[in-house]
Amino acid sequence: MHAYRSHTCAQLTAENDGDTVRLSGWVHRKRDHGGVLFVDLRDHYGITQIVADTDSPVLSLLDGLRVESVVTIDGNVKRRSEATVNPNLATGEIEVYARAATVQSHAAELPMPVFGDAEYPEEIRLRNRFLDLRREKLHANIMLRSSVIASIRRRMVDQGFTEFQTPILTASSPEGARDYLVPSRVHPGKFYALPQAPQMFKQLLMVAGFDRYFQIAPCFRDEDARADRSPGEFYQLDFEMSYVTQEDVFQAIEPVLHGVFEEFANWQGKGRTVSALPFKRIPYRESMLNYGNDKPDLRNPLIISDVSDQFVGSGFGRFASIVEAGDVVRAIPAPGTHKKSRKFFDDMNAWAQGEGFAGLGYATRKNGEWGGPIAKNHGEDKMSAMADALGLGPNDGLFFAAGKEAQAAKLAGLARTRVADQLGLIDQNRFEFCWIVDFPMFEYDEDNKKVDFSHNPFSMPQGEMDALENKDPLDILAYQYDIVCNGVELSSGAIRNHKPEIMYKAFEIAGYTQADVDTNFAGMINAFKYGAPPHGGSAPGIDRIVMLLADEPNIREVIVFPMTQKAEDLMMGAPNFATPKQLRELNIRVTVDGPKADVDAAVSKRAG
Repeated sequence: MHAYRSHTCAQLTAENDGDTVRLSGWVHRKRDHGGVLFVDLRDHYGITQIVADTDSPVLSLLDGLRVESVVTIDGNVKRRSEATVNPNLATGEIEVYARAATVQSHAAELPMPVFGDAEYPEEIRLRNRFLDLRREKLHANIMLRSSVIASIRRRMVDQGFTEFQTPILTASSPEGARDYLVPSRVHPGKFYALPQAPQMFKQLLMVAGFDRYFQIAPCFRDEDARADRSPGEFYQLDFEMSYVTQEDVFQAIEPVLHGVFEEFANWQGKGRTVSALPFKRIPYRESMLNYGNDKPDLRNPLIISDVSDQFVGSGFGRFASIVEAGDVVRAIPAPGTHKKSRKFFDDMNAWAQGEGFAGLGYATRKNGEWGGPIAKNHGEDKMSAMADALGLGPNDGLFFAAGKEAQAAKLAGLARTRVADQLGLIDQNRFEFCWIVDFPMFEYDEDNKKVDFSHNPFSMPQGEMDALENKDPLDILAYQYDIVCNGVELSSGAIRNHKPEIMYKAFEIAGYTQADVDTNFAGMINAFKYGAPPHGGSAPGIDRIVMLLADEPNIREVIVFPMTQKAEDLMMGAPNFATPKQLRELNIRVTVDGPKADVDAAVSKRAG
């Protein structure tokens, strides 16, 4: 028999009744039933119940072990009685009577329990991540992540893509976030940068003649954490294709994403559905109007409407003056709110003020009768005409966001989500995908009083050079697109600007000289001068895909060793001070704000 196990803790069934077996694992839980000790033995695969009674020579040994100690058990498999079968365990039909035991490792007192689903502070969990990962839910999430990545790889290869690895040590480039810099020992005073994304390299692969590239790419950005963004590093399904239109890109990646989500939609019995192919295409401006943002959650049935024209010359003077000043009024329906008290509407207004807005107007309606100051001043007939135009019923209320277009859209989008949450309108058992397309190529920067790129400077403008030379820059659209699922942006992508003359012109409009382009993007612009194919791609986020499939609200729950909100690895003690010897080798002198004595002590301790 093998030194540690003949079976895993998930393999034994009623067919093994009477077999002599050897199992190894962690003591997950113990239960003393008066002379009979039950031990749940856990390994990576599952749990087997071990029984030690007064006839067992290892009863006292097992009874004295702390949970999470590692032990090897020799014993006999016995089929459970029908009344004691545990249908929640793969091994629930049997138990193993312990006849011998070897302790492989004693566990000290735990800083946090492994058994159970109790929540613990982030600091405790991340400092002891090796224990946290033993917990059933998190362990399952990480295994889901591995399965999702394997599925993506298989599907990408089936779609004709080839996996390549791009450099980790590279040059700094203005990607929009801060770089992580790595000092060079052999080139004093110079630094490498960790890639924010393999953007330039994957485009250079297309120039080099490789037709369809992908990789599960690590990316590094020195930016603050959010619930759906890990600080420091993340992974993405990076891909690029040559000789393609925007629609070709969609048709290549949609089956991959749709297939992965369908494959894991029923993970842990959740029974979710996935939107049908092809995914909906929504122009950017339509998305901003109807949903208040460019990453709409299509599970939410509420549609925002522009009702500015309805308030021209209105008796409600505040909205009338806003419209006369050239600003907008947006309406958010609140269906079936006739049973809601005034407090529901007042709380929504207070919430909007808490979010930094002036407020959220509202009008109530019950059996066709309007209520609230907006309805009173605007007039019953005009309110009913507005409701009819919006397709509302006699018991549907309205919320209003008014002001500058961008601010009104933002408030309306947030209110749309909150109203749907409050009214229970969002179907939690669906994955709804869409593409946001036709992003504006440029926007006006109010702070610097200039035209600048709005999204991705390397996108091909729709209309190419003709559009750049003959259209108002703010009217030019780009071949730029985002893939969105349930209100989460999975990635941005674009058909690339592969023509140097068009790139120079686009950057000129944004205030950059040809010399600026040649200096900042030398590798790519030089390559384009030697024959570049039309190409495009995208990079859906792996962490966000798994977060959605695992139904987790925080991305930390699907990453093996995440950092804290402050980008610290508490378990490994990173970041840390470099030793004086390391700094000398790198020709670096460090100055740190704060008490010099504390810094010196930390460096001295690090130096050992």
